[in-house]
Amino acid sequence: MNTQWKQYKKIINTVVKPAFGCTEPISAAYASAVVAQLLGQEVEELTVKVSDNLFKNSMGVFVPGTGKIGLSIASAVGAIGGNPEGGLEVLVNITAEDVEKAQQLIDAGKVSVGRKDVEEFIYCYAEAKAGDNIATVEISGGHTQIIKKTLNGEIVYDTTALNGCEQQQKSTASVCDDIDISIAGIYKFATEANFADIEFILQARELTVALSNEGLNNKYGLQVGRTYQKNIENGVLGACLANRAVMCSAAASDARMGGATLPAMSNYGSGNQGICASMPVIVFAEHCHSTDEQIARALIMSHLGAIYMKSFYPPLSPFCGCAVTSSAASMAMTYLQGGSFEKICFAIQNTLSDTTGMFCDGAKSTCAMKVKSSTSSAVMSSLMAIDNHEAHDQGIVANDVETTIRNVGRMVTEGMANTDRTIIKIMSA
Repeated sequence: MNTQWKQYKKIINTVVKPAFGCTEPISAAYASAVVAQLLGQEVEELTVKVSDNLFKNSMGVFVPGTGKIGLSIASAVGAIGGNPEGGLEVLVNITAEDVEKAQQLIDAGKVSVGRKDVEEFIYCYAEAKAGDNIATVEISGGHTQIIKKTLNGEIVYDTTALNGCEQQQKSTASVCDDIDISIAGIYKFATEANFADIEFILQARELTVALSNEGLNNKYGLQVGRTYQKNIENGVLGACLANRAVMCSAAASDARMGGATLPAMSNYGSGNQGICASMPVIVFAEHCHSTDEQIARALIMSHLGAIYMKSFYPPLSPFCGCAVTSSAASMAMTYLQGGSFEKICFAIQNTLSDTTGMFCDGAKSTCAMKVKSSTSSAVMSSLMAIDNHEAHDQGIVANDVETTIRNVGRMVTEGMANTDRTIIKIMSA
């Protein structure tokens, strides 16, 4: 494998990983688990402060294994029973007793959560007290990226000692920075790499199918997937490929946002975006009778394509990342149908022309509706591309896919700079 492809594989391994629960409250749970371990005693008081974006995405989502919503329970149960070595799967082994103890700590007024005015989009500060002992942990730049630890005022770990400019560059760097990457490069890697080198991505199929089945078999959130299922069964909706792709994707999101005790294969820190990158591709692959190798190539295309496109704007933003992720899924679905590279680019253009107005107003049960909408668009965009139809040179969609991707990044970074503040004000009113 050449150097460029090794870099591509490293990117995927870095940001496509199993996550147990929505990654924003899980980030707080992880910080709390680590700070409790550092304290070395049972936590008596816990304070957690997070960035606006992390706060927004923690307000309305269920924390798996608790049956409860929000940052307080995520933080408290992380401190009580979380695994500090578990990363995004920090809460996998929590018990009912852990949840009860966490709630008692909250009810006693010993858990304080709130927002902190910081420039970093992903930031979490956790402080734990027991007697005269105080431990602190700071996360910045990534959901599990610890930058500082202190115990009783003494620094025990610190990456902030870097020169200020160097630290800022480290904090805001994209995983795609300084790498020769493009849609053409991704397509070449996905279609030509040795199967043995990319077979690992099939874990996304295993995790996403299990999550989708959970959402179809049990009642979570708005039951978007089950609504599709019911109406397909009673003949209101057709049992077509498009509806099955939407049904299965929405069901996975229903379960994900509803607190199912199953991991999702996340993409760039988002379980819902991991679902959008995986589930419709898996359904298309079943329809096309694709081999495991073809499925792996399609999933590489979808996940890496999504990562690349999202590298042009912040990892947490007022823009719903499902829109861009679904354009990468459309790219993969077009490949599975035998589409050429040109048609794959058509599919991306078509999806971005449709979904780029969708904003993010936090993680919650209605995310399944956005998964439904973006997946539906991805399917139609792929079918249009196969028939040689392409949206181009209209609005933010340019004549070529690379310029369009950069236009989306500019729209999010520059054009939506104040949107999050307004969304948070509305949600906090």
